Amino acid sequence: MMKTLSSGNCTLSVPAKNSYRMVVLGASRVGKSSIVSRFLTGRFDDQYTPTIEDFHRKVYNIRGDMYQLDILDTSGNHPFPAMRRLSILTGDVFILVFSLDNRESFDEVKRIQKQILEVKSCLKNKTKETADLPMVICGNKNDHSEVYRKVRSDEAEKLVSSDENCAYFEISAKKNTNVDEMFYVLFSMAKLPHEMSPALHRKISVQYGDTFHQKSFRMRRVKEMDAYGMISPFARRPSVNSDLKYIKSKVLREGQAREREKCTIQ
Repeated sequence: MMKTLSSGNCTLSVPAKNSYRMVVLGASRVGKSSIVSRFLTGRFDDQYTPTIEDFHRKVYNIRGDMYQLDILDTSGNHPFPAMRRLSILTGDVFILVFSLDNRESFDEVKRIQKQILEVKSCLKNKTKETADLPMVICGNKNDHSEVYRKVRSDEAEKLVSSDENCAYFEISAKKNTNVDEMFYVLFSMAKLPHEMSPALHRKISVQYGDTFHQKSFRMRRVKEMDAYGMISPFARRPSVNSDLKYIKSKVLREGQAREREKCTIQ
């Protein structure tokens, strides 16, 4: 099954198995959008603009294979609990963000982590298996003086100590400290190509989008660098109906895979 998406004047086909969604969650004013901006553009904006919900898409050509990463930057106010639950259900990898100088934002991350585990368990309620949930918890604003710190490192590390698919980083989106390392570890835990992380692929402008997916482009450039990424400029968040269909198909695929595994074992 292929997913077809438009980027500029071209149409890119990405296998469904190579399409993923990254969900960024946390309280207001902790730097979620700044982390996303660092990921997409490498830039930081000092001006704060409240996020309702932002959707971005990045397409990769990695060693000749196409990948798609959708990024959902959620609201810190979560005015629509049902939409937040849907965002969690459709997420494949998660970034939970709190501010090191804000105790309440850390408490919110603890609540979100618990909610993710509860919501995701609904997809596994017919089995006794535990879903792999690649997740990083980020203590942002580590560029601030220790005088303002409200959350100790060991407190945050306790949230990830019992899960090999969860890691903790203290970062600064403003100074770009540990941001690349955080994404590298997240994608490694998710078993995604590490070239998806910001520093390990060449950024391609949308003006080259019409040749981005062509075999001739891949063969011509592979000697220089075998990983490219391009932001899709007109990406729109899938509809609720599309998300529900995605969840249903994902559950069915996983169920069929488990049945095949059982048959093999027997």
